[in-house]
Amino acid sequence: MKKYLMILLSLAFCWVISISPAVFAEGDRTHNHNELTESHDVENHTHEHKYEDESHHDEAEDARGDGHENHEDEHGDHEDEDAKAEISPESAKKMNIVIEAVTPATIEKTVPLTGRITLNRNTKSDVRARFQGIVRDVKVNLGQSVTKGQALAVVEANESLQNYTITSPINGVVLERNTNVGDVTGDKSLFVVADLSNVWAKFHIFPRDDAFVKSGQKIAVHTLEGGEGAIGKLDMLFPTADELTQTQVGIVVLPNPDFRWKPGMTVEGDVTVATTETPIAVKNSALQKMEELGDVIFIKEGNSYLPRPVRVGSKDGSFTEILQGVKPRELYVSEGSFIVKSDIMKSTAEHAH
Repeated sequence: MKKYLMILLSLAFCWVISISPAVFAEGDRTHNHNELTESHDVENHTHEHKYEDESHHDEAEDARGDGHENHEDEHGDHEDEDAKAEISPESAKKMNIVIEAVTPATIEKTVPLTGRITLNRNTKSDVRARFQGIVRDVKVNLGQSVTKGQALAVVEANESLQNYTITSPINGVVLERNTNVGDVTGDKSLFVVADLSNVWAKFHIFPRDDAFVKSGQKIAVHTLEGGEGAIGKLDMLFPTADELTQTQVGIVVLPNPDFRWKPGMTVEGDVTVATTETPIAVKNSALQKMEELGDVIFIKEGNSYLPRPVRVGSKDGSFTEILQGVKPRELYVSEGSFIVKSDIMKSTAEHAH
């Protein structure tokens, strides 16, 4: 019996020995799994904490960004409000600022021409001797003004040996004196007298403009510097072309009582070939250009002058058609707009600093 118990104990011990490594290994795996689980939980917690921090950071950045954008918008609105000039009526008068209402206007389409002031051939006289003879006396000098019937020279006739007087047939100026005492008269003119109280503006019309330029059309004549000007009409168009320039010649008769138009002067002319009625127009002097706004005019509201962007259409020498931006009867700066623009730019620059 005792022997039998010893055998059983030996078998039990061997069984215990055989299963112990597996149990221990399983325990280690369980322990390692628990450690990994704990480590994973820590990492997840750390990641979640980091995500929360980043999320809070992004929200803060968005908040700051929104605040910046709002600030920019408010600043932009503030600049728009500040883009004006405050000018009292007294100051505006001193600065020659003129206010007018937006009105309809007639816009003229013109063709530019170039020409020259010449003598009016209908008021120029070539003075000759009636009878051949010897010039005994000359009464006038070159450039002298004379009246109709005034003595110009005395000639002794060859046949009668009698002296006779040559007189001026018109009022005018002696432009040529082609004789002196002792000369023998012949067929040539002794004097050229011209009435300069009216002259011709002789213009050359190129073939590309022939179809538009007609006799009787209105024309604005001015010097190259733009200092002198007159409004006339095309009194005649020559039926022949100028041999040298191959252009048609148009004549404008200009009154010249103060002799400001001098023969030989180069002039320019703008022929009105068509007209357009526009319901909204402003004077050309009202328009200015401003950065970011383009073409503007300045609208008067009380003592404030505000830039108003406009879209322009056709224009002539006086008016510009406004297609968009203003309404009829609005008050605008027609003269002195550059002064208003300068005042606005100055105040805007000061505000920016």
